[in-house]
Amino acid sequence: MKHMKVVLCKDVVSLGGRGDIVTVRSGFARNYLLPKGLAVVETEDNIRRIERERVKFAAQEKARKKDLERLRDKLAEMSCTIEAKASEEGHLYGSVNAQMIVEAFHNEGVDLDPQWVQLDRPIKELGVYEIHLQIHPEIDAITKLWVVEPDEE
Repeated sequence: MKHMKVVLCKDVVSLGGRGDIVTVRSGFARNYLLPKGLAVVETEDNIRRIERERVKFAAQEKARKKDLERLRDKLAEMSCTIEAKASEEGHLYGSVNAQMIVEAFHNEGVDLDPQWVQLDRPIKELGVYEIHLQIHPEIDAITKLWVVEPDEE
């Protein structure tokens, strides 16, 4: 078995992070990592280039994280309302899902990614709910959601 050293251009699950130098089987490198742009062959030029990119990426990630922390703080101070028809007992005729929550916050001027919404199960009753959002692997946000019946006018 022939092995070769490569420098990872992107994070690869169970292999390493951006900029890491790893030893892999040459077939895996030639057939998967190199064609997909996940790695480059280890040379002095490639190591320097990837290191420059890693520094640049780290600065971008730091700025992105700061923006997401501001978003977390904003979400903690706000709430959103979704109108849904319900029975006399308060059971919804349907349910509130992550996409509906994203749309409700979009109407309030806050754009969320549907994948951030962490619902244990769909909301099926009227009431006030704490919604947990995983907006970054290191940043969680909590906001309030009101599920109310529409006004009949």
